[in-house]
Order: sequence, then structure tokens, then C-alpha cells
Amino acid sequence: MTTSSERSVWGTRLGFILASAGSAVGLGAIWKFPYMAGTNGGSAFILPYIVLTIAIGFIVLMIEMALGRASRGGAAHALRLFGGPFWGGVGKISVLTGFLILSFYQVIGGWCLNYLFDACIGQGLITDTAMLGSHFDNFVTDGPRAVFMQLAFLTLTAGVIVFGVEKGIERISKLLMPTLFILMLCLIVRGLTLPHAWDGVEFMFKFDPEAFNGSSLLNAMGFAFFSLSLGSGSMMNYGSYLSDKVNLPTSVAWISFLAVLASILGGLMIMPAVFAFSLDPAAGPGLTFVTMPAVFAQLPFGQGFAILFYICLVVAALTSAISILEMSVQFLVDECHVSRRNSIMLNTIALSVLGVVCALSFGALSGYKLAGKTFFDLLDFLTSNVGMPIGAMGIAIVGGYLVWPVMKKQLTLTSPMNDKVLVTTHFLIRFIVPCVIVVIAGAGLFS
Repeated sequence: MTTSSERSVWGTRLGFILASAGSAVGLGAIWKFPYMAGTNGGSAFILPYIVLTIAIGFIVLMIEMALGRASRGGAAHALRLFGGPFWGGVGKISVLTGFLILSFYQVIGGWCLNYLFDACIGQGLITDTAMLGSHFDNFVTDGPRAVFMQLAFLTLTAGVIVFGVEKGIERISKLLMPTLFILMLCLIVRGLTLPHAWDGVEFMFKFDPEAFNGSSLLNAMGFAFFSLSLGSGSMMNYGSYLSDKVNLPTSVAWISFLAVLASILGGLMIMPAVFAFSLDPAAGPGLTFVTMPAVFAQLPFGQGFAILFYICLVVAALTSAISILEMSVQFLVDECHVSRRNSIMLNTIALSVLGVVCALSFGALSGYKLAGKTFFDLLDFLTSNVGMPIGAMGIAIVGGYLVWPVMKKQLTLTSPMNDKVLVTTHFLIRFIVPCVIVVIAGAGLFS
């Protein structure tokens, strides 16, 4: 197995924070968060999401990265080292979960590339949302084009991984993450200047006790975990590259803050414009690919804003995909003693095949279903409702029960922590986090 002296390390703390924040942000911030907020009552979803991310998600992420740094290995190695063979198996499930997420995630990344291309050539800016819906359906059912875009996105992701952690992932993250936030701010400023745009802001943040219900709270819990990539193995792998000189709690606090900020900015990019043009905020997953082009079609210089918007989507998708592919690559290096170059090649080939099947799930393979789900939907369901909860539970049990002294050492490695904070952290990871995971998983499986 690769020794810690041979293992890659982050060149700077800033690079680690930006790369990890990029992994957490992903398409969730720009694609999923706005439509989740729109379909769950706006503030009734957003306010609990913020609280849960700070109170629960931050704790889980901190322990996940502490396990990675303490073990100098990914999820399989870390959980096996600290928990034994059984928990090592749980770690392998976590790695497999991340791999399967990328199998269908690359397809959505391909959609983003396609819409960016369309925006660049002036296509798709139509005010009729019904026509835009047909435009989206025609694309995803066009097998050759959908597969080409999916493979292009995967190739772009692998191209970054080839250069390694410091020269590839860290360097591109330092470029892409500031770019993402700057572009998002530009789009937000433009959206807030539209008539009635403030209605969208009120929808997101105005406190309305009557709007709160069990469904919005449950969805907020799930998204708090999703938005930080918890349980998919990628964050533990990133933690394994972290120097002992870096203050882990403050770094994770920055990552959590940037993840929440990106989601809020994603909502502010979309909701004010949706309300300004009297469109439906509860349009669901089609909000990004169907509703927003109608907004851009009605804006002065709409094509330019559409290009900026889809650049944001591509950047967000890429930063998250990079972290997952890196985890899968490092797994074969650590566990199977495969060279990094061969691991990149094997992972890319396997993901290409699975990605093609997922891309064709909307077209040529749409009739092939298991348990009533297409291959794309089945992988989405299994990873979100089975794989990620199992991985998160492994983090909570191993970190909270089996090796808490090791976790405590990691959290206080560079500076002491208040005893009350440590006690609260230990209580949350042992008792509250497992309960939350069970509730989220149960709701996902039986809803």
C-alpha cells in the first residue's frame, strides 16, 4: 500500500479548501438547490438547510476528513484501519457509491456542455417553456449527441486528474472556484435589477411559520448531506492529502461556508429572474434547462448571460466530478497497487461504458427498466438512498465510537479546542448524526 511519505499532498491550505469546496458545491448548488427550494416552499427549505449544514453537516465532514488525514488513505483503508474488516467493507461501499454517482453525473455534465454550446451559437433561447421542454427532450433522447457530450465531459475531468493533486486538481480549483463565484455574482446583480425580482428574494428568505412542514424539513436534511458530498468517499480521500500543519476545524468551516454560500448564490441567480417573468418556481429539475432559457430569451443581451450561466454549470459540475474520479483512481492505487496512469485509464474506460448506458437511458434504452427505473434512475436511487447513508453511518460509528481519541487528536492537532465544543461534537456524531442518517435513508427508501 502507498505509504504516507509517497502520498500526494496539497500544496497550500487555500488549494485544499477551494478543491474541497468545489467537490461539495457541484451541480447541487446551481441545478438542484434552486428547484429543491422552489418545490419545498422557499424559506421553509432554505432556512432549515442552512441550520442543518452548520449544526450537523459540518460535524460529519470534519470527522470524515479527520479519518482520511489520520489514516493517510481513502474510505476503504481508513475504515478498515480504524474499524476492522467489516467497516473496511463499508468503506468500499462508499468508494463504489462515489464511482456510481460519477457514472450518471457525467451525463448531466454533458447536458451542461451541450447547453453551453447551444448558448454560444444562439440556440435554445425561446420564451415558450413548452417548446423548451421539447428541445430538452429531443436532446436527451438523441443518443449520439448525448453520448458525445457525456464522453466530452468525462474526458475533460480525466484531463485534470492526469496532472495529479497539486499540479492538476489544486491548480484548476484555484482558477475555477473564484471564477464560479464571480460569474454567479454578475448574474445575481443582473437578475436583481429586474422588475419584481425582490419577490424571488422574499420567497427564499422571508420567514413564514405556516410554510414549514415535515416534508420540507426532511428534504433540507437530505440536501445538507448531499451538498457536502458526505458518505461518497471523495471528501475522506481529499482529507488524506492534508498536511498535519493545517487546522482541520477551521478549514472544514470554510468549506461548509462556501458550500452554503454557493447554494444561496445559486438560488439568487435563478429565483429573482423566475419571479420577474412570472414563471413557476416549482418547475422541478427542469428549472435549469427549461425555465432559465426562457428567462434569458427575455433579457437584453440574454445570449451573453446564458453563456455565463452555463459556464457556471459546467464549472460546478467539473469541480465535483474531479473529486470523485480522483477518489476512484486513488482507490486502485492504494488497494490494488495499480500505477496511477493505469488507474486513470481503467476508471475512465469503465466510467465511459456506464456513462453511455446512463445517457441512453433517456433514448434507446429507455424501455429497459429494473424495479420500474431506468439505469440512470436506478443508480441515482441506490447511491442517494443506500450508498451515501451507509458511508455516512460508517463515518459516524467509526469516528464517534471506535476511535474518538484519534479524532480528538486530529481536531486539536494544530490548536486546542474548547472542551465544551469537543463534548458537543462527540455527542452529535455518536447520537444525533446516526438518527438523522436513518431518517433520511428511511424517507428516501419508503417515500
